[in-house]
Amino acid sequence: MPRFRILHRRAVTLQKDVQGAALLEFAIALPLLVVFVVGIYDFSGAYNLKQKIAQAAQEGAIIAGSEPSSDIGGSSLSSNPPSLQAVVAAVFNSLAGSGVLANVNQTGTTCKPPGTVSGPVGLTWTYAITGCSNNPSGTAGCMGDTSDTLHIQINRGWVPPSGTSTPTVFVEGSSVTVSYDYDWRFNSVIQLLFPGAGYAARTCVSEISNVHNQN
Repeated sequence: MPRFRILHRRAVTLQKDVQGAALLEFAIALPLLVVFVVGIYDFSGAYNLKQKIAQAAQEGAIIAGSEPSSDIGGSSLSSNPPSLQAVVAAVFNSLAGSGVLANVNQTGTTCKPPGTVSGPVGLTWTYAITGCSNNPSGTAGCMGDTSDTLHIQINRGWVPPSGTSTPTVFVEGSSVTVSYDYDWRFNSVIQLLFPGAGYAARTCVSEISNVHNQN
C-alpha cells in the first residue's frame, strides 16, 4: 500500500499543476480576448457610422442639385439661403432616422436644424449642429470641435474635374460634405489594460457626395 499512496500523491500533484497552468493561461489570454472582441465591435460600429454618413451626404446632394440657385446669386449672398435649409434638413433627417443622432427628441436640446451657419466662402456654406450626442467632450474632433458636432458643408458652385485628353467643360454642380465624430470604446479598454498607452479617443468620419445641378 505505500507504493499506491506515493502514486496517488503524484497524481494529485500533477492534477493541481495542470489546473494551475490552465488558470495561468486563461489569465494571460483573457485581456487579449477582451481587446479582440471590443475591437471587432468598435470597428464595425465605425464602419456602420461611415455608411450612414455617406447615405446622408448622398441624399443631401440630390436635394441640393435639384434646388433653385436664385437665392444664392447676386452681389450679396445670403448667410442662410432657404434652398440650403432643405439640404440641411434632408441630411439631418437621414442621420436621425438611422439612429446616429441620439438627442433629437429630448426637451431643450440644441440638436435641431439648421444649427449655426458660417459663410458663405465663395459658394460654400457650413452648418454646425450641436448637442446630438451623449459622448463626453474634451477631445478635438471634426474641424477642431471638442464636442460632438454635426458639420454639413454645402458647395453650390462645385465644378467636376475634367480629363486632360478632352476639352475643358465647366458643368456646375453641388457638393455636400457631412462630418461627425466617432468616439472609440477601444480606447478606454486599452487604457485599463495598459495604463498610459496612447490611442485616439475620437475620429472624425467625413463623407462627400457630388451631383450636377438641375437648375
